Amino acid sequence: MSRLRRDGDRVRAGSAEKPRPLLKEQAYQQLKSLITTGEYPPGTFLSENMLASRLGMSKTPVRSAIERLEAAGFVAVSPQQGILVTELSLDQIIDHFEIRTALETYAMRRLAGRLTPDQIARTEESLAEQMAAAEAGDMSLFRRLDAEFHELFCEFLGNHEITTAMSRLRDKLHRIITRVIEAHPGRMQSTCVEHVGILEALVSGDGELAAQRMEEHLEWGRRFLATR
Repeated sequence: MSRLRRDGDRVRAGSAEKPRPLLKEQAYQQLKSLITTGEYPPGTFLSENMLASRLGMSKTPVRSAIERLEAAGFVAVSPQQGILVTELSLDQIIDHFEIRTALETYAMRRLAGRLTPDQIARTEESLAEQMAAAEAGDMSLFRRLDAEFHELFCEFLGNHEITTAMSRLRDKLHRIITRVIEAHPGRMQSTCVEHVGILEALVSGDGELAAQRMEEHLEWGRRFLATR
């Protein structure tokens, strides 16, 4: 009969036991998602007991996940206060937009006039889904689609290093989009309009215009968050 593990890895007799590292990774990804999607907004106090109950795990994998989240800057841990979901600092926000502006305007100049019919169709499908989410007021879906729209162009460019860099920015991107649309829900509609303009410039082959529109699009978010 299989022995039961303490880390929440309880299995039936005769079944394969889930490796402990996988459970720790699962806890990390789930907790990170709860933070980046705004379910646990900045300023929220958490506890290991609460999180273990939420995830249906023991405290051991949860504690490991919290250590990783603290190292990544998502939470701060204090013996007196417990676990606090942290806010992105102004410096972090500015750094984030500077990196994205450099990468994404470069992608615009390189991709102008070079998108394949399939790539155009994928981008147009994304835009249609964004518009539907904005009209429905579905912030959670719109946030995901917005982030995916920006990542599409880096994927189309085919530069592995740029794709990797954007992937590393993904978690902060989700948090930033969440802050913007929660504070300014009408931004969803104007974002769609700006995204359409970016694609139109790309399809027409005007790389400088596409880069300018992308920079203005990103600059709006930077100014909005920097002045709050």
